[in-house]
Amino acid sequence: MTDKPNIIYIFSDQHRGDTLGSVGHPVIQTPNLDKLASEGVNFTRCSTSSPLCMPARASMMSGQYVCQHGVWNNDLEADPDGPSHVRNIRDAGYHTALIGKTHLWIHGAANTGIHTKEKEEVIKRWGFEDIHELTGPIASMRTDSPYTDYLEEKGLLETHRQYMLDYWKGWASGEAKPWEELPSPLSKEDHLDGYTGRKAVEWINGYEGDKPFYLQVLFPGPHDPFDSLAEHRAMYKPEDMPVGIMDWPKEPLPPYVNMVLNWSGLKGMTPEQKQILRTFYYAKITLIDEYIGLIVKALEEKNMLDNTWIIYNSDHGEMLGDHMMSHKIVFYDGALNIPCVFRPPKGVESWQSEALTDHLDITASLIDIAGARPLEESDGQSLIPKIQEGPDGVNAQKGKEVVFSEVYGCSMAFDGRYKMTIFSGTQEPVELFDLENDPDELTNLANDPALESVRQEFLDKHFSNLSSRIDQDRYNIFRQMLKDRTKKGKGPKWAKGISFIKD
Repeated sequence: MTDKPNIIYIFSDQHRGDTLGSVGHPVIQTPNLDKLASEGVNFTRCSTSSPLCMPARASMMSGQYVCQHGVWNNDLEADPDGPSHVRNIRDAGYHTALIGKTHLWIHGAANTGIHTKEKEEVIKRWGFEDIHELTGPIASMRTDSPYTDYLEEKGLLETHRQYMLDYWKGWASGEAKPWEELPSPLSKEDHLDGYTGRKAVEWINGYEGDKPFYLQVLFPGPHDPFDSLAEHRAMYKPEDMPVGIMDWPKEPLPPYVNMVLNWSGLKGMTPEQKQILRTFYYAKITLIDEYIGLIVKALEEKNMLDNTWIIYNSDHGEMLGDHMMSHKIVFYDGALNIPCVFRPPKGVESWQSEALTDHLDITASLIDIAGARPLEESDGQSLIPKIQEGPDGVNAQKGKEVVFSEVYGCSMAFDGRYKMTIFSGTQEPVELFDLENDPDELTNLANDPALESVRQEFLDKHFSNLSSRIDQDRYNIFRQMLKDRTKKGKGPKWAKGISFIKD
C-alpha cells in the first residue's frame, strides 16, 4: 500500500442540506453523519450543479457545468469518454470502485427490462474498475440489477415491485398523497439503502489490494418514495416536525416552478399532513445514517480509518412540501442546498465554513487528495487548502464569488445574497430573490425596476461567463427534444402547456 490516503465518497440521492443534526436541525437523527462532521469540516453553503439527478451527477463526475456537458434533463447522457475525475484518480494509481446508483445512463421506460450489468462497459469508460451498480427505487420496477437479483433469490422481488408500482400509480394519478405512503414491506437489510450500505461494508472488508482505493458509495435514498421502515418512522413524532414554508409561490412563476407545482399535487395540504410526510423522509435519512456508521466501523476494524478521507454529499435536495412542492427541478434552497462534509484521515477539530461551493469544487478536492491530474476547463476549486489551514485561515469563509445551477434550459447564479435565474438561450431573467431580506424566497423580484442594476450586473458579470461555456450542439439537441415532444403531445401531463425554451 502506498502512502496515499484512501478516499470514500458517500453520495446520496435527494438529501436536503438542512437535514443534518450537525447544521442545527432540531429533529433529524443523524448521529453517524454528525460524528463525521464533529471530526471534519461542514460546508454549509454547498449548492447542487443541477436540481435534477442526471445533470447533477454528470457535473459531479466531469467537473463541468450543465451547459458544458449538455445533460439538461434526465433524458440525455453525458459522454463517458469526456472529462472524468474518476478516470484521472484511477490513472494516479488508485483502485476505483462504486456501489450504488450512478444514473449516468438513462433509466426508466427507455431501458425497460435490461440489467445494469449490460451498461458496465459505459461505467468502465468513466474510470471505474469494481462495479456494483444499482438503480433508484422507482427504476427498480423496470430495470434489473444485483439488488433485484438478490430480492428474487429471497422471494421478495414481487413484494418490492408491487410496492413501487402502487406508489407510482398513486403519484401519477394524483390519487395518493405523500403523507399516506405505507412503510416499506422489507426488512432493514433487504431495503435498497440497507443493501447498498451492506455491500459497501463487504467491499471494505474484502479489499486486499496494494493500491489506495477510491470508493463511491451511492445510496439511492432518501429519494422518493419515502419508503422508510416502520421502526425508523417510530423514532419521530409528527407534532415535533418543523412545518417549513407553507406559502404558495407568487407570480411571476417560471416554467419549472409551474411544472413542479402541477406534479406535486399538494394544494390544500395542511401543516399536520406536511409534518407526517416529513417523518417518512427523515426516517429514510436515519436508515442511511445507520449504514454510514457501519462503513466507518468497517474502516476502523481494518485499521484504515486513519488513512482514509470520508466525504458526504448528495446530488440535490428535496422540497419536502415547502412552497407546496415535492421533489426538485426548482432553485429554491430546499432543492438547491446539499450536505457537504469532509472528514480527513485522523480527523480535525470540527468547524463550519459558509464559503459558497458546489459539485465542481468537490470534484476538484477529490483530485487534489489523490494527487491526480486536474480536469481541463473546470471551474472547480479544491477545498483541501481551506481544510488544512483550519477555521482561522484567511480563506476559511471565502468561496466562489458565485455558484451556478442549471436545469431544463434555465440557469441560476447565486452570490450569497441574490439568487437570479434566466432562460439560458435568451438570457431573459425569470427569477430574482434577495435572501438577505427574504430568506424564505417568497417574493420574486425578476421584474422589480429598483433592482435593474442587480440584474444587469448578474448578466454582464456572471451569466456572460457561463454562456461562453455552452455546448451549443448539445443545447440544440435538448431544445429540439422538447419541441418534438410538444408537437407530438408527448410527455407527462404535468408538463403540458409549459414552455421551457425561449429563443
